[in-house]
Amino acid sequence: MPQNRQGGFLISKIHQLAGRVFTRKLKSYDLYELNSAQGRIIFVLWQNDGISIQELAKKTALEKSTLSRMLERLEQSGHLQRIPSPDDRRKIIIKLTAKNEQLKAAYEDVSNDMLDLFYHGFAEHEIDMFEDYLTRIYDNLSRLELPAKKGE
Repeated sequence: MPQNRQGGFLISKIHQLAGRVFTRKLKSYDLYELNSAQGRIIFVLWQNDGISIQELAKKTALEKSTLSRMLERLEQSGHLQRIPSPDDRRKIIIKLTAKNEQLKAAYEDVSNDMLDLFYHGFAEHEIDMFEDYLTRIYDNLSRLELPAKKGE
């Protein structure tokens, strides 16, 4: 493969820039309660409320130790609650509180603004291809991470 490929570097730059733009957009909507990483957790829970910490870690791609600290802060601020699973006492279920319903519409507006920025000038089929490529890259990286975690 040619040495001048920059996909990983560009993804990293996009991640950094998108985080800054997202934070600025949150402020423009007067949303100061959550940072972008916390927003990612809440976003996943809006789609899948009442899931285990393990499943939430998988869906957010956050390490369990990082996720646990963030969940603690979100619980202290009243955004979610951790509940023992009725089926398995070792499992903890994460559920949103009513506080998040007030924020949902505004966060959806910010997310839609970000999507408009990301895909400005793209045709629908280009977006589909791009997201397929990103999914394939993510899957490639995920396969390498799984054995390392099992062997730790």
